[in-house]
Amino acid sequence: LLTSLIACENSTMDEIVTFSNDAIFGIERNSSHIGIDVGEQLTMEQCLYGILLGSANEVAYAVAEHVGGDLASFVQMMNDRAAAIGCTETHFSNANGLPDENHYTTAYDLALIARECYKNEIIAKISGTTRYTIPHTNIQAEERPLTNHHLLLPGLKYEYEYIVGGKTGYTDEARQTLVSCAEKD
Repeated sequence: LLTSLIACENSTMDEIVTFSNDAIFGIERNSSHIGIDVGEQLTMEQCLYGILLGSANEVAYAVAEHVGGDLASFVQMMNDRAAAIGCTETHFSNANGLPDENHYTTAYDLALIARECYKNEIIAKISGTTRYTIPHTNIQAEERPLTNHHLLLPGLKYEYEYIVGGKTGYTDEARQTLVSCAEKD
């Protein structure tokens, strides 16, 4: 979520993100991805759909490089933004949330981050979308259909009428994770 917020705050949705070798091969081998190739180009908007719906770790890495100039600079932006939001028990070491002993947060801090994220209309819209298709690109002729795994969204298994959006996640260490925003009155 914070990767997406920083991307929204520091880019336009029509900017072109070009995927580096590091973005493609710098993530854990069996982690979540959407099959982007080195040199492939997506718009920032398409990248945000890839991150928020597809949990695409290579996309988070490429967005970090695009916005921050390099991964380390972007991670510093994340840590600075988290502190500005009021997080006191959070430290990021990557842009995709994959496990690292120096990458941690608390439920409280994550709620602060989520509250800030859902003030952003782009994040609210994208994370509340059930399906999106990334069209063919400069390298890939096939479309990439994405389906949100957040089952509280409209038309999905546990549809909840007040849901704004959310982000699911899973790692062996953290297990199932879920951040959601709902609004009533």
